[in-house]
Formats: sequence, structure tokens, C-alpha cells
Amino acid sequence: MTVIFDLNKLAEFSQKEGLLSTIEDRRPVKKDLLKTTNFNVVLICLESGQEIPSRPEPYSVCFYVIDGKGLFTVGNEQFELAGGEMIFAPAGEARGILSRERLTMLGIQDPH
Repeated sequence: MTVIFDLNKLAEFSQKEGLLSTIEDRRPVKKDLLKTTNFNVVLICLESGQEIPSRPEPYSVCFYVIDGKGLFTVGNEQFELAGGEMIFAPAGEARGILSRERLTMLGIQDPH
């Protein structure tokens, strides 16, 4: 079955400011789009100044920035990314995101 996703219509932003430290804080900004046996795709939308704190996760992920700018932490390194750029974070490595400018991105993850 073929599914078309209109990311512009699916994008939702939270009004909570600053650190999104709990799962409840992150629920409005992270939307599961597709789960398969090989990968998962999530849409993540952060207002400027919102931050998902750095923490290790048991799965790998590629973050593809659709629009906006953000500071991505992977392990002990930080990287500034903007629209059209992508970064890979391996399983077990701490990762975090600080939105510098309203940020819309896809997370393409190992299945979990």
C-alpha cells in the first residue's frame, strides 16, 4: 500500500519553551509517520530555543533537516545543521538537539 505524507500539514509545534526534558514534553513535537521491520520515520518540529536534551538511545538515527537551523550533539561533538543537511547518530551514542531557528526534520531510525 502506498502512502503519501504531507509534511506541511502534519507539522505541529509545541508552545512549551526551552528544555523538553520529559516524554510528555516531547510528545507534541515528535510524530511517528511510518514503522516498518527495517526502519522508522518520525517528524520532529521544534520552535526556536526548544531543546531535546542529550541522552543515549539504543537505536541509530539519521536526522534530515527539512527547514530551519539547529545545533545537534552526537557524543561529545556538536554540529550546526540547516535545511537540506543530514547527520547520523549511532546506537548507544548520546544525542541531543537545540533549535536555533524553527526546525522541521525527519528522523530515520533503526526499528525499535
